[in-house]
Amino acid sequence: MKQIAPHLYDYPKYWAECYGNAPFLPMSRQEMDALGWDSCDIILVVGDAYVDHPSFGMAVIGRFLESQGFRVGIIAQPDWNNPADFQALGTPNLFFGVSAGNMDSMINRYTADLKVRNDDAYTPHGVAGKRPDRALTVYCQKLKALYKDVPIVAGGIEASLRRIAQYDHWSSKVRRSVLLDSGADIVLYGNAERAIAEIAHELALGKSIKQLTNIRGTAFVREAVPAGFTEIDSTRIDWPGKIDALPNPYEYVNGETPSENDAASCSQKGQTATDEVPIRIIPMPLTRREKLDPDSTVIRLPSYEKVSKDAALYAHASRVLHLESNPNNARALVQKHGHQEIWVNRPPIPLETDEMDSVFDLPYQRRPHPAYGDAHIPAYEMIKFSVNIMRGCFGGCTFCSITEHEGRVIQSRSQESVLKEIENIRDMTPGFTGTISDLGGPTANMYHLNCVDDDIQSNCRKLSCVYPTICPNLVTDHSPTTELYRKARKVPGVKRVAIASGLRYDLAVEDPEYVKELVQHHVGGYLKIAPEHTESNTLDKMMKPGIGTYDAFKKMFDQFSKEVGKEQYLIPYFIAAHPGCTDEDMINLALWCKENDFRPDQVQTFYPSPMALATAMYYSDRNPLSKVTYKSEKLFTAKELPQRQLHKALLRYHDPRNWPLIRQTLQDKGMTHLIGDGPGKLIPWQDETNDYRKPTHGKKAGSKKAGPSHNKVKQTSSHKRAKYHKNKRSPHQ
Repeated sequence: MKQIAPHLYDYPKYWAECYGNAPFLPMSRQEMDALGWDSCDIILVVGDAYVDHPSFGMAVIGRFLESQGFRVGIIAQPDWNNPADFQALGTPNLFFGVSAGNMDSMINRYTADLKVRNDDAYTPHGVAGKRPDRALTVYCQKLKALYKDVPIVAGGIEASLRRIAQYDHWSSKVRRSVLLDSGADIVLYGNAERAIAEIAHELALGKSIKQLTNIRGTAFVREAVPAGFTEIDSTRIDWPGKIDALPNPYEYVNGETPSENDAASCSQKGQTATDEVPIRIIPMPLTRREKLDPDSTVIRLPSYEKVSKDAALYAHASRVLHLESNPNNARALVQKHGHQEIWVNRPPIPLETDEMDSVFDLPYQRRPHPAYGDAHIPAYEMIKFSVNIMRGCFGGCTFCSITEHEGRVIQSRSQESVLKEIENIRDMTPGFTGTISDLGGPTANMYHLNCVDDDIQSNCRKLSCVYPTICPNLVTDHSPTTELYRKARKVPGVKRVAIASGLRYDLAVEDPEYVKELVQHHVGGYLKIAPEHTESNTLDKMMKPGIGTYDAFKKMFDQFSKEVGKEQYLIPYFIAAHPGCTDEDMINLALWCKENDFRPDQVQTFYPSPMALATAMYYSDRNPLSKVTYKSEKLFTAKELPQRQLHKALLRYHDPRNWPLIRQTLQDKGMTHLIGDGPGKLIPWQDETNDYRKPTHGKKAGSKKAGPSHNKVKQTSSHKRAKYHKNKRSPHQ
């Protein structure tokens, strides 16, 4: 059944609410003095510049805690070599909240091919190097050394994706849970308003951080599985055909439940009867015979030591974790690291619409802290005129971290709240000229789309609602989104509303009225969408629809553009070197691009981000979308740099600098029929003699007329990363 949580504002406000709202959350002692504070109740340490805007996660968490009555300060981008930076606001009365920022610090700093980036979109003037590698771990370690008795609560996407043992692309090995490396007392994963509120109020009541073991969306270290739990043993993938129940080392000799006399005896020893309830251990294959209570069931994953040495077990553990993501039926997880147990509580309960509204209606100043003066912060410039209308994604794309972080259940704001934010942008944001740059979220068109029935959703364990086909129980009516677009355009002072978030075109084609509204009113000449590939072999590993769905959407797009006399183009994005993608798949993708007159200049190479299913494929060469065994068919995965460079070069088949490599590959594979001039050919036999440094000018997909080159609209890498991550509700969320 659907899980219900207390309302976000059911807690009595903390006594410090008498201080009211701060103009900006203070970043210095002087600001605290001006507010009349002698101390902060909570201090947030973050790897981003402090921008008081609902697209910056630490601002969201800070303002939310303030609304609960707490005094919240922020230490933004501290110099990790200078202890004084971490002591700028003194000692918090309750805890430090720590996040690396809106982006994972390693992804922020390194490209997919491990080259150091030269900019950082979340730093004033885009300057690189203002946060350390593995920023969350470094910040927590520094704080623990300075304030050993102050609880540390870690959160954000860097913490969320490292809550258990995870493959680390940058060191090419499996790393321990971030809990152990950082020394944090507790990790929050996913959207964390519920968890952070409960932690703050419980600590304010005098509880120890070690007592907070039952909060959803948290992970922590414990010594052993508590008494009374049923433990599902999922530590192996080679169970024999006939499985007997394992002998239980915690069971009473007589196998009976303790009697009242036993309970009294336990009480005299300082224990309780509940402590003495034995733990049941059930092999994973036998669980189908059992009806287990999720509240008292835990799944034991293979240990860190095992998954770090056995790639098949790693893929299996990844599969189990992703199957336990529905907050209505997920079980807790436990994974041994040496002599310690990493315990991951059940996922957080999604916010209801009025709760989402309350979070976005907090008193954000919608601009950077005055301490930055007129400094240009690229990520802020990208999102300052955009509005986030929802959270979550049920697409389940294996290469994406949105689902692992925000969950599969869509959480939507009310139209009234969204329209109010548009008015706030108009009235509060400097430089507003009438254009809302985006009205979306992790996706543009999942607003208010959910399961038709709460009971069906509560029992579902599917990894995606749209793969391999759209679930018949999924609501695909886009009318709430269409209505919102129409109302947004009518807000006084608004001249145009653009849609820049990623569009799920496989959903959009289910509602032609929505596509018509989008194309005729909200596309400014170009619409970026992400088919990601053309070949079913690769698309199946991505959990993406076939390219035929793209063709259906393009037909609608062209039709509705023509009806209003607009010449508009689709810009499809593709991924090179995805796990399971062969050289032949990439050659076919390149041929498709050439046939459709599309010359991609912005090419994304697969990035193995922590905890993603595609990363498990990359590391293990196995497909965790189905049951993993030692006999599972091995995937081809482009891991070595030359192979990855080839896949990237094939996507940029039009660049003469790539022709020698592509030509040699085609010759080696006996595919010389693709070399030459004319239809069906990929590249010519002869290299061009002109300067290869000259920008290429391509045509847009499906157009027989030359359109502007991508180079003319190309953004800096920091802008692209900021745009991709602008709706991920980090750090503690």
